[in-house]
Amino acid sequence: MRVVSLLYHDVVQARDFESSGFPGADAAIYKLELSEFEEHIAAIHEVIDRPATVRELAHLNGRPTLLTFDDGGSSAHEHIADLLDRHDWRAHFFVTTDWIGQRGFLSPTQIRDLRTRGHVIGSHSCSHPPRMSHCSRNELRREWTNSIAVLSDILSETVDTASVPGGYYRRNVAEAAAEAGIRTLFTSEPRTSSQVVNGCLVFGRFTIQQGVPAVTAAAIAAGSATNRFQQFAYWNIKKIAKVAGGTRWLLMRKWLLAKHS
Repeated sequence: MRVVSLLYHDVVQARDFESSGFPGADAAIYKLELSEFEEHIAAIHEVIDRPATVRELAHLNGRPTLLTFDDGGSSAHEHIADLLDRHDWRAHFFVTTDWIGQRGFLSPTQIRDLRTRGHVIGSHSCSHPPRMSHCSRNELRREWTNSIAVLSDILSETVDTASVPGGYYRRNVAEAAAEAGIRTLFTSEPRTSSQVVNGCLVFGRFTIQQGVPAVTAAAIAAGSATNRFQQFAYWNIKKIAKVAGGTRWLLMRKWLLAKHS
């Protein structure tokens, strides 16, 4: 199965990057201002009729486009869902459960409302580990099992969809997800192909950062091979640096982004 999945995070009012989601400059680069996000939705609307959800994939032909939003910031309810509703679009919202109800994050009531409006709610782990793929098996099991339990309790239904935080993915992450009952898992690896790991269907995603032109997001949504390859090449160069740098990579990245900010 091939799909094009776009990965967004928070959407905020002009320059108000601390209002939703995780704080800090390293998180802010993934947050779009509301006017910028509106341009993205308009451009994507020009090239696709509507995005699909994982619940529909078994009944669709071709290569569908999916919209996903990570972290569980409050802007999912305050800005994003309302804009999607204008087009009768549905998306996937992945929630970091240890942060539910804290400042800048979704409340249980807001999570239930998003689900009532037809969106897919999934886990983004409990604590958002900085390097998920380096967690022990027990840590991975806790991150997936506990977060799924929290969301299932809030929604009074089984939650079996998740996304990997931080961009650190290896097979062990999917294996632990499958053990926790997760049936669909999204990574941050820019690819359209999927794989099955112990019964868990694993999809890649194309990350849309602050400053990415709306036409670029729309081109990726439409299946542009050129734009997809550019992000794939950049991702793999960065992946080599992350592996080689280890925790030093994270420290250097935080320092550079804070200095730039």
